[in-house]
Formats: sequence, C-alpha cells, structure tokens
Amino acid sequence: MMFFCVTLLTLFSFMKFQSAGLTVVGPEAALVAVAGEDLVLPCFIKPNTSAVDMTVEWMRLEDVTSLVHLYKDHEDRNEKQAQSYRRRTSLFKEELQKGNASLKLSSLRVSDEGEYKCLVEDKSWYDDITVHVTVEAQGSHPVITMESYDHSGGINLVCESRGWNPEPEVLWMNREGDTLPAEDTQIHRDTEGFSVKHRITVYDYSDSNRIYCRLQQKHHMMESEVIINSKVFDAWKWVVGISVSACLIAVGWIVTAVICYKKELQRQIVEYEFIKKKKFAGKNNFILNTVETLM
Repeated sequence: MMFFCVTLLTLFSFMKFQSAGLTVVGPEAALVAVAGEDLVLPCFIKPNTSAVDMTVEWMRLEDVTSLVHLYKDHEDRNEKQAQSYRRRTSLFKEELQKGNASLKLSSLRVSDEGEYKCLVEDKSWYDDITVHVTVEAQGSHPVITMESYDHSGGINLVCESRGWNPEPEVLWMNREGDTLPAEDTQIHRDTEGFSVKHRITVYDYSDSNRIYCRLQQKHHMMESEVIINSKVFDAWKWVVGISVSACLIAVGWIVTAVICYKKELQRQIVEYEFIKKKKFAGKNNFILNTVETLM
C-alpha cells in the first residue's frame, strides 16, 4: 500500500512538471477589493498555451469541497457549484486559447474573503496557484443614541454601526477634535462584516456639548455628530430632584403608617386588657355572691 502511494505521488509530480515546463502563475500579493464591486482573480499558463482543451477548476482553500467554478470538456460544469457563487462567476472564454484561466467574481461580498486555488489540468500535466482575496466593506452610517442617565449626573451615549470589514477603529471626539475616553466596545462579526457598539458617558461642559462618533479604516471614514443641550442635563437634575422628593414623601408615608399602626396596636392592647380585667372582676363578684348564699 505504501509503495502504491509513493508511486502515485511520483506520478503526479512527474505530470506536474512535464509538458515543456508549463506553469500556472498568478498575483504574489493579496487582491484588495470593495464589497459590491467585481473582481478578476488572475490565473495564467506560462508560456502562453491554449487552455481550451484543459480543465480549469476554481475552489476555496478553506473548504476544497466548495466548488467556485469548473470548466471541463469545453464548457462550464457548475452543477455542484457552491450556492453562494451561483450566477456570480465566469471565465474569459475568448482568452482561454491564450492561456488565460482568470476568474471574474461579480458583486463581491464580505463572505468572499479568503484564499482561492486555480487548478489547471491536462491529460498529462497539472499545476495550480493560490490567490488571496481581501474584501473591504464600508459599514452603515453610525447612529448615536442616548442610552440612559448616569448616577453621577452624566448621560450615557452609545454609537452603533454594522457591515464593516475589516474591523473599524471607533473614536469619540469633542468639537476641538480631541479624543474622549470611552468605555466598553462590543464587536460582533457575521457574514456581512463587523458590527460595533461603543459607549461613552458625557457631562455638562457648557458650550462643548458637541460630540462626534467616528469609525475609520485605512481607506474609509464615517462620522456622526450629536449636540447635547444643557437643558438635557437640567432635566436630569430635575428628574433626580423629583425622585428624591418622591422617595422622601414615600418614606414619610411609611413612617406615618408605622406610627399609626403602633398607636392602633397599643390602643387595642389597652382595650383588651381593660375587657380582660372587667371580666375577671365580674367573675370574682359571682364567686363571692355564691359563697355568701351558701353561708
């Protein structure tokens, strides 16, 4: 069995490097494209040799069973093509005779990011190259919302955006462009890219209540602005004052209720003792009368 495997590997190696030294070449650096655009993944036979009678297969390295595109017997054979690539791939048929086996991938998605293998095979020869694809995506416009009031008198803001790739840097800034110290950042990744939530607590700084949330990548940047009126902070103070007053009133009602309850309980105890003594006195009179009668 081992001899058979060694023989098979030797045969494949022989097949790969014969046929007048044909090789498959492609880009050395990663391809960078933007989501939504079309991208050509280069793959050429050198020296130029017709690939019309050859088999050209494109697949994902992350999953070699995930067929991206297959050309065989002079036509596309995409019956087993991965569902996510249906009607999005094509070869340059008129260029096959020049050894051009490049793949056109339409309407790029973030999920298309990864490594692709271009395998070109003839009856007595084969070779392949790997193409790395990076897909950049500019996410949704950041949305700033007021989440809650802080117990120390500030306002908790949250900035949200989704659909970024790669992960963006998130900054909170004041009107002068100074970076503000922020709190926790929540990051989630799905097939559409990175979603982010970034929080900050702001306080009343008079005329400096203009706050910016900026998301930026190497080639993209988005920014949203919020202006917090001092009246919002005044409203918070009013709410706190009302809450404190309400608490004091509630405590006052509770204290009054407890005092009333104790007084009522004490009254009932005194009344019970009076009735008890009265019954006891009546019982003693009855006993004395009975004794006098017997005598």
